[in-house]
Amino acid sequence: MQHVLFVCLGNICRSPMAEAIFNDLVEKRQLTDKFTAISVATSPEEEGNHPHPGALKTMRAHGLDASQHRSRPITAADFEWADTIITMDHSNVANLQRMAPSAADRDKVKLCLDILPGREGDAIDDPWYTHKFELTYQELAAALPAWLDALNQ
Repeated sequence: MQHVLFVCLGNICRSPMAEAIFNDLVEKRQLTDKFTAISVATSPEEEGNHPHPGALKTMRAHGLDASQHRSRPITAADFEWADTIITMDHSNVANLQRMAPSAADRDKVKLCLDILPGREGDAIDDPWYTHKFELTYQELAAALPAWLDALNQ
């Protein structure tokens, strides 16, 4: 079983969207015996909160439901649990590199759009600030099938 951890700043927009999209892909491809994914935050600021209403609305429009999700900050146990840590922007990467308990844990941290040719080094902007939830969904929907393909080899 491969454990995939999605991380963003508050765990109320990008990472819960990524978790829902990825788990939906895993289910549709009948890979639930091979993959499990969860999402967490680098900040405790939103701990216990539901996803942002804009994220929920966008996910519902695409047939996904994350209404039961609650934000929580990353822990040392999450680093240990995860085989791959997929994050959304350079600030998230820097925070995770600083928080990681070991060099092996730092090596697990990946930038989400790096999987797409021509998008290496690009960030998925935080829709909490941009209000572009559909763009966030589309960027995740482009990258996550490629991640699943790469991890399933």
